[in-house]
Amino acid sequence: MPLSLFALMLCVLCVGTAESSIAGILPEVSGGLGVSVPSAGLLVSGYAATVVLFGPALTVVTRKVRAKRLVLWLMAAFAAGNLLAATAPGYGLLMTGRVVSALAHCTLFAVSIVIAGTLVPPGRQAAAVAKVALGLNLATVLGVPLGTLIGQQWGWRATFWAVLLVSLVATALVAVFVPEPAQVPPASVARELRVLRRPRVLAAVAVTVLASAGAFTAYTFIAPLLLDVSGFEPGWVTGLLLVFGIGSIAGNAIAGKIPDNFLMRAVVVVLGVLTAVLLGISAVAGVKFLVTAAMVLFGVAYFALIPLLQGRIMASVSDGAPTLALALNIAAFNVGIAAGAWIGGLVIDAGLGLRAVMVVGSALSALGLGVALRELLVDRAERTAAIPPGGALVG
Repeated sequence: MPLSLFALMLCVLCVGTAESSIAGILPEVSGGLGVSVPSAGLLVSGYAATVVLFGPALTVVTRKVRAKRLVLWLMAAFAAGNLLAATAPGYGLLMTGRVVSALAHCTLFAVSIVIAGTLVPPGRQAAAVAKVALGLNLATVLGVPLGTLIGQQWGWRATFWAVLLVSLVATALVAVFVPEPAQVPPASVARELRVLRRPRVLAAVAVTVLASAGAFTAYTFIAPLLLDVSGFEPGWVTGLLLVFGIGSIAGNAIAGKIPDNFLMRAVVVVLGVLTAVLLGISAVAGVKFLVTAAMVLFGVAYFALIPLLQGRIMASVSDGAPTLALALNIAAFNVGIAAGAWIGGLVIDAGLGLRAVMVVGSALSALGLGVALRELLVDRAERTAAIPPGGALVG
């Protein structure tokens, strides 16, 4: 991987780790600050809510800032948030640090994708997106477990210090190795907002919400299912989550090989796999080796979708003004994650059981598949209509 893309990937790894690793050290935060575990849990919700509510707006406000400079500023803000969190004497300042860090999340990811797209040949934007999005996979596989381990061994503040250190390294790499993309006139707010009305962009966002909701309806409650239904010992659950993470890296790598003109077909195939896998987990939950295989496919399918859908949006706004659309789609992932956790909880509260949670997750994914399939058919109809008489359908 070129150092320029590696630097951007490392930035994404930092924000992905910061978002999720707090969940692994909630007991330490609760004990250290003298607050309840549910109150500490709001540090997770507060971060996600900030991404959803303020991320796209910040993208609009900063649209006139040159891309590389904006990444550096955002990483500086992210580092400041983690410094505030690491040194916070109480819960209020810790939450403030989380909010400051979260403000950078959405725009940073979107602008990193835009820059990455300028560093590769035409038609390979999905591959560039996959390389940047690899940071999210590594955050799941390495960042979150290491952040949790550091917090458990040396206290919860050490986790924030570690994230801060890596973020400073990432910022330095961006400053040295990432070129400033060619200056283009910034899109007006009206133009950015008009992009959001495009059917292809809205469809991609809808697929993102539904796919994320389906995946996280299942993933939020996968550990209880592995323990109570599959009968795994607690130590095995950690290993199975690592297997899921390894699958996510494979999914990202597969997505990076897909040419831009095959993106929607790939989305349909991957969503079909995700829908089948979630339904299959419910059916084979009592068979350990089948559940293990399903966990790999689960990771592959969901994390292949992230670069594919971001690539779809970039292809849909190739005439300019992609940043707000990308930021909105990143926020959409967080909406789907929050909705999935809530829906899964409703299923359990209704007494339907953990297997039913997987079925509901599969149903949500199937709705996303329906939207994606419709988009694929629309694309094919448009390509067919554009073929001159006697021509051949290509792609």
